[in-house]
Amino acid sequence: MPSPTIVSFADGTVRGQGTVQYVRNTAAGVAAVVDVTPFHPVDHTWPDQPGDSGVIRSKDGEVRVSEAVMAAVSDDGIFAVGAEIPVKRGTEGWTWLVAHLLVGDAPDWLSEGESVSLVVDEQRRAGLSRGHTACHLASLALDLALADLWRKDPGRDALGAPDFEGRANQSSRIREDAAVDEYRLGKSLRRAGFDTETFSATLAQREAAINARLAMWIASGAPSGIHADGPTIVDRRMWRCELPDGTAEIPCGGTHAASLAEFASISVALDLSDPQLLVMTTTAIAA
Repeated sequence: MPSPTIVSFADGTVRGQGTVQYVRNTAAGVAAVVDVTPFHPVDHTWPDQPGDSGVIRSKDGEVRVSEAVMAAVSDDGIFAVGAEIPVKRGTEGWTWLVAHLLVGDAPDWLSEGESVSLVVDEQRRAGLSRGHTACHLASLALDLALADLWRKDPGRDALGAPDFEGRANQSSRIREDAAVDEYRLGKSLRRAGFDTETFSATLAQREAAINARLAMWIASGAPSGIHADGPTIVDRRMWRCELPDGTAEIPCGGTHAASLAEFASISVALDLSDPQLLVMTTTAIAA
């Protein structure tokens, strides 16, 4: 059986070398697995950040990668990618991998045992990394801006504020220099002690408070990045940022900016057109 894919994206790497382990036709297209890769894969269980795109090269040519995705192979040879994976991570008898979905068919030279170079689309990666960092910062600033609206303790976020993000977030979508998060403001949140009526009446003030805190954080130029327990795709990774309000650590499988100095600004817009659904759109501008 193969070992879990070794990944290098956590430290910002966008180029690497490896040996092809699998080339398989799947419902999502031709998938190539390399033992070591700099490509960040989309997480099929929480697909907030898209997978990296780029190219795989050898001395005989190159092939484009449309997106990197999670894959898994069982001890008895079952190979699955993305949503087709039938087991949870950590299930005995399965090995977790990063698969590279190819644009078109696999060239003849892309075969098991072939040594290849892997090159991530660096500009897209940088935009997605800024988008992901901005997403985390916006959620932390949101929690702080809503802290006075809780009548009960909902638990605490990475900065010790009441965890609105953890309680209410139902989806997060990261794009290049942007993110969109949706929060359900239903009966369960009110039962948990959140004052939705006051929130609705003070929406503009809350948005202004979030943006003021984000501006302060960006001005600090704080270091940001991923700290991994190990080199494989299954090892735990944490996003860490040394903010003026404290050091935040959040479990995260994505990629991130190395410093808040990479941003000229981050701002949010809050939309409560549906009183049961808060939509927070985060926009980042690169320095």
